[in-house]
Amino acid sequence: MDSTARIAATLEMALRDAKLPRRTVQERRDVIGLGLDDAMLLLAPKATKEQLEQLVERYRYHWLKPEAPVTLLFEGVAEALGTLQQQGYWLAVATGKSRTGLDRSLAECGLPEQLFVTSRCADETRGKPNPQMLEEILEETGLQPGDAIMLGDSSYDLEMAKHAKMHSLGVLTGVHDEARLWQQEPLAVLDSVADFPDWLLRA
Repeated sequence: MDSTARIAATLEMALRDAKLPRRTVQERRDVIGLGLDDAMLLLAPKATKEQLEQLVERYRYHWLKPEAPVTLLFEGVAEALGTLQQQGYWLAVATGKSRTGLDRSLAECGLPEQLFVTSRCADETRGKPNPQMLEEILEETGLQPGDAIMLGDSSYDLEMAKHAKMHSLGVLTGVHDEARLWQQEPLAVLDSVADFPDWLLRA
């Protein structure tokens, strides 16, 4: 999903509402992919417990308010996911979003829930780069780590896969550059998730 600008702007509004020091666009972008609690702690390391709770609440308020901008998929992603499902691959989501945030984002971009066999959100289990999300997905689906591939657009995604002993692929539509993605030893770094079906044919 093309959500980087929206997340960064929402983080700025939350910091303002909580009367905490402003952070640069790059600092706000760099925490994207983490769960909210972990992201807020990095952005406001000197904040009190009450301030961090307010920061999370204000982020959720701005993200979910009716007039918030819609999150859209990158070009070709919906078609790629449909192709993978038709070919018999199981698709799952492991995200730093809350369950409410994920449900809203899927509805906004028009992806049907039945496209995914399961999903895990940061408010349901331990957040990235801890591997618990992926381990729970593997357990639920009855798969071994070697039977699955994690696609991620942040180093946190790929680090999570490494901790779960799962292969990974980086994609360049997120906030971390190619060099940073390669540090987590993915099998490859693609321009977009839309390129994944073709990569599978060549692999």
